[in-house]
Amino acid sequence: MKNLEAKVPPIYIVVVLGLLMCAVKQVTPVLHNTTWHIAVACLVFLVGVGVAVSGAVIFKLENTTVNPTKPDTASHLVTQGIFQFTRNPMYLGMLLVLIAWGIYLFAPLNSLLVIVFVLYMNHFQIRPEERAMRKLFGEEFEQYSRKVRRWI
Repeated sequence: MKNLEAKVPPIYIVVVLGLLMCAVKQVTPVLHNTTWHIAVACLVFLVGVGVAVSGAVIFKLENTTVNPTKPDTASHLVTQGIFQFTRNPMYLGMLLVLIAWGIYLFAPLNSLLVIVFVLYMNHFQIRPEERAMRKLFGEEFEQYSRKVRRWI
């Protein structure tokens, strides 16, 4: 399983889990969306996109890599903006988008797939990135990781 570490772009994981959420919706009891479910889903979706985009924009402005499959190519440690509140805003944003999709589909079993996303990301994406950050930035990353949580 080590060969999966930082190899699959996280957006692919989101798409696959999103499709699985549709499949779960098809095999679970019919629950109908109401106006408030759709409104809440839209709000969570917009917040998720905003969080993810803000992280990517800061990376671009700081001229460091946004490529999640090559964390060892980071040019410097980004700790400002949204990175003051979460070490992984792009992944947090993706998580919120999946949560929004689950709310929209209104199939409670989809919560399990959201948990799968968090577990997968922690193990196969975030931990390898953190190893690379420790190697590249040493004590600076250690201090940052003590101050700022992985997700939120």
